[in-house]
Amino acid sequence: MTAIDEALLPVFGRFEEIWLWDFEYISKPGEYPDVVCLCAKELRTGQTLRLWRDQLGKTPPFRTDAGVLFVCFVANSECACHLALGWPMPAKILDLSPVFRCVVNGRLPPESKGLLGALSYFGIDSIGAKHKDAMRKRILEGWPFTAEQREKILDYCWSDIAQLAQLTAKLFPLVDLDTALHWSEFAAVCAAMTHRGVPMDMEKFRLFQDPHAWAFVRDALVPEIDAQYGVYVKDKAGEWHFNTEQFEKYLVRSGIDWPRKENGKLDLRRKTFESMAKAWPELEPLRQLRHMRDKMRRIKLEVGADGRNRTTLWPFVSKTSRTQPKASKWIFSPAVWLRSLIKPGPGRAVGYIDYSSMEFLVAADRSGCKPMLELYATGSPYVEFAKRFDEAPPEATKKTHAKIHERYKVGCLGALYGMQIDTLAQRLGVSTFVAHEMLGQHRGLFNQYWAWTEDWIAHALDTGVMSTPLGWTCRTGITEFNARSIVNFPIQAAGADILRLVCIWVRRRGIELCAPVHDAVLVEAPIDQIEAVVALTREIMRRASRVVLGGQNELRTDVTIVRYPDRYSDKRGEQIWADVLKLLEQYQQQQGAEENVRQKGQR
Repeated sequence: MTAIDEALLPVFGRFEEIWLWDFEYISKPGEYPDVVCLCAKELRTGQTLRLWRDQLGKTPPFRTDAGVLFVCFVANSECACHLALGWPMPAKILDLSPVFRCVVNGRLPPESKGLLGALSYFGIDSIGAKHKDAMRKRILEGWPFTAEQREKILDYCWSDIAQLAQLTAKLFPLVDLDTALHWSEFAAVCAAMTHRGVPMDMEKFRLFQDPHAWAFVRDALVPEIDAQYGVYVKDKAGEWHFNTEQFEKYLVRSGIDWPRKENGKLDLRRKTFESMAKAWPELEPLRQLRHMRDKMRRIKLEVGADGRNRTTLWPFVSKTSRTQPKASKWIFSPAVWLRSLIKPGPGRAVGYIDYSSMEFLVAADRSGCKPMLELYATGSPYVEFAKRFDEAPPEATKKTHAKIHERYKVGCLGALYGMQIDTLAQRLGVSTFVAHEMLGQHRGLFNQYWAWTEDWIAHALDTGVMSTPLGWTCRTGITEFNARSIVNFPIQAAGADILRLVCIWVRRRGIELCAPVHDAVLVEAPIDQIEAVVALTREIMRRASRVVLGGQNELRTDVTIVRYPDRYSDKRGEQIWADVLKLLEQYQQQQGAEENVRQKGQR
C-alpha cells in the first residue's frame, strides 16, 4: 500500500472496500461496448486484478454492494461495461470526471478536461497523449490481439489505475463526498440510459441509411419547400445552393427585419435561424431545409442492430452541468422531423414527459418574484403576460393563440437573459419601439426579478463563484464575466440539478428510462403499464422540482404517450416528415421501374 493509498483510507472510512477500477473496450456505433479487459486495485488489502476478456465471468470479481466504493474517471464508460457483461452496477461510485470539471468550471485548464488534462492540472505524471491515442487506436481496431498486444493493453489499462489514487488525493479535499457521489450516480444512470437506448423504426431508418435514397430526398426537397421562398439556385453542375441575395429579396418582400453582423451582412448562423423561425413560423420549413442541406449530407445517428439509438450522453460537459451528446448521433438533436423515427416495438409504449415553462418558474423561484409566480400558476405565463398589456384577448389560451404564446415566450425568456432592444425587435419581427415597450413592461411587472439579477451579478463577481442548490459551481472573472452569461447560469444550472435528480429517482424506482432531453425525459414500458409508469414519473418530476426549488414551488409537466404501432411526432417537423416519406416512396418506385427495365433487357 502506498502513502497516498493510506492517506485516502480515513477519508473513505465508511466503506469496507475501496476499488480503483478501469475497463478497456471496443466501441462500435449504436452497440454495447465490447469489453477487452479490466484492471482494478483494492486500497485496503492491496489486491490487484488484471483480467483479460476470457477471464471475466458472469459475475464481477468483487462486491458491488453499498459497502464498497468504486473510484474511476468517467463512470458512464465503466458502468456501460458492467451492463454489457451482464454484471450489476456498483451501488456506490466516485467519478472523478465531474469533480474535476466542477473544480475547473469557469477556469482555463492548460489542457483538456479529460483524464490527461486532470493529471496535468495537478502535476501528476502520465503516459502521454500520443501513447494513449496509439493504444486506444489499436484497441478500437478490434480482435484478435497477439499475446504481446494483450500485455501492452493490460499495462496501458493499469496505468490509469496507478494514477487514480494520486488524482483522488488531489481532488477530494476540493469537493463534498456526498455531492460527488450524487454526481457519480447520475453518470451511472447515463450509462443505463445509453444501454437501453431509444427505440427506432428500423424499416424507415434503413431507407435513410441508403446514400442514394438520401441524396435523392435532399435534392427533391429543395424545389418542393423552396417554392414559397425562392432562395435556392442551381449551379452549373446541377447542385442546389442557398443564395443570400435571393434570401434578402424574400425578407424585403415579407417585411422581416433580419439580424445582421457588424459588417452589415445577414447573420445566417444556426441559432439565429432558430430564433427567427420562432418569431416567424413561416420560416421553419426553410430553416429545416437549410439544416438538412448543410449539416445532414448523411444521417449519422448511431443505431444498433437491435434498433436502438445509443450514443454517449456525456454528462456534466456543459458549464451548467447538462449532458451534451454529440448532436449528429443523437435522435433528439439533428432535426425535429427525424424524431418521427422514434417508435416503440410491438406491445410497447413510450412516454415523453417534459416540464412546462421550466426556465420561467426557476427564474421566478430563485428571484422570489411574486408576479412571475402568479403568472406561472395560471398555466400559461406567456399568454397571461400578453393579456396584462392588452396584447391578447381575455379568452386567449396557448392553444387558441399559439403565435402570441411563441412571441411572448421569446420575449419573456429573452428579457430574462438580458436581450437588448434591437435583438429582441429582430427576433420578434417587431419595431424597436414595440420591443422597447415590451422590455419596459417586463422590467416594470417583474421588478423583483430585475433587482435580484443585479444582486446576483454583483455577488458572483465579488465572490468569484456561482453555485446551484445541489452544489454545481462555476467560477467568474476569467471566462465568465459577461452579465448575460452570469444571469443565465443559475437558471440553466438549477434546471440541470432538477433533471439530474429526476433521472436518478426514476432509475431507482425501476422505470425504464431511455433519455434525458434538456427539460424532459423519455420512458418506456409495456402498453398496459405505460399510464402507471408515466403517472409515477410525473410525481417524481414534481417532487424533484420542489426539492431543488426549496419546497415552495413546483413545476408542472406535459405528457405525450406513444403506443405501438404509432410513432413519436413533433408538430414542428410533421410536414417535412410527410414530404420525406413521399419522396422516399417516389425513389423506391423509380428504382423498381429501373430494375424492371434492366430485367427485361437481360431477357
